[in-house]
Amino acid sequence: MAISPTHPLEQILQNRIAIIDGAMGTTIRTYGMAEADIRAERFKDSSKDLLNNGDLFSITQPDMICDIHRRFLEAGADILETNTFGATSITQSEFFVDDPREHGGRKDPEFYQKIIDDTMLGDLAWEINETSARQCREWADRVGNDTGRQRFVAGAIGPLTVSLSNSPDADDAGFRVVTFDQVKTAYMQQIRALIAGGSDLLLVETIFDSLNAKAALVAIREVFDEDKVQLPIMISAAVGRGGETLISAQTTEAFWNAVQHVKPLSVGLNCSLGPDLMYPFLDELSTKANVAISCYPNAGLPNPLSETGFDLGPDDMARYLGDFARAGLVNIAGGCCGNTPEHIAAIAKALEGLPPREIGASR
Repeated sequence: MAISPTHPLEQILQNRIAIIDGAMGTTIRTYGMAEADIRAERFKDSSKDLLNNGDLFSITQPDMICDIHRRFLEAGADILETNTFGATSITQSEFFVDDPREHGGRKDPEFYQKIIDDTMLGDLAWEINETSARQCREWADRVGNDTGRQRFVAGAIGPLTVSLSNSPDADDAGFRVVTFDQVKTAYMQQIRALIAGGSDLLLVETIFDSLNAKAALVAIREVFDEDKVQLPIMISAAVGRGGETLISAQTTEAFWNAVQHVKPLSVGLNCSLGPDLMYPFLDELSTKANVAISCYPNAGLPNPLSETGFDLGPDDMARYLGDFARAGLVNIAGGCCGNTPEHIAAIAKALEGLPPREIGASR
């Protein structure tokens, strides 16, 4: 999966730190949307609450989503993520299919095969991904042309609501609710739609289950081979306080060893911990990996009393990520949960002129 060394983003990463955008969900909440807003006319009769299905806003409230993309770009983002964190048929089923556990049943591979085969869910997942990618593409090109600085669309591929690594049944350690092939199939559909919408990159992010991530990476490889396409791949894991992926419990070094064969454009850490707690694990990853390093942490730890739901403001995030840059740890920086366009603007300003981490050899 090696990419051409002349890819424009790779050239940028050799010369400066690139900025990735912030938290879509956090920023959506500042617009005061209600259940009726996400339903609009199209989903007005849905039997389950949809407000937490943020990806659906790309269809029902496109003006808001495009406004958020615009604000992140004007804040200085070089890389714009599609609003597709949960845009697979598997994750969308949580909002449109009755949970069999509420009727004495259980979620299992038979249940998820019906999800994979469900035309409505498949079509919806495709629409969300392609629509969001096209929205990002339009605004990345518009702002890029206006500023004379190319911007890039990263097709965001989230971790799913199911795990391939762990059993939910304490009495049956070998049980899995879903199969590897089912997860791969759902991801392949998402990937094709993201590419159809005009994504420049594919971003497998917030990885808490390394086996889920492997299914996504296999899906990418198969789509590339079957469709004769090739895009750069970014990989970003979520880690716990011990520096391990949250469910599969791979250490930072083990995680890199498991994905380096993909030859990604970048590998990094996001979400999970605030920047202070993430520092040692980012330092370790920077020591081991011979590709670009990305870092977009949460704005500290959750705080329901805070305006954004997280502790750290724009100046705080700018200070922490500035320290990361001065330590030579990052090539791509931004923010995850709790980071608004104002946070990204402060980060971009703090990192302006600071040299990127040297790419090509681990320390």
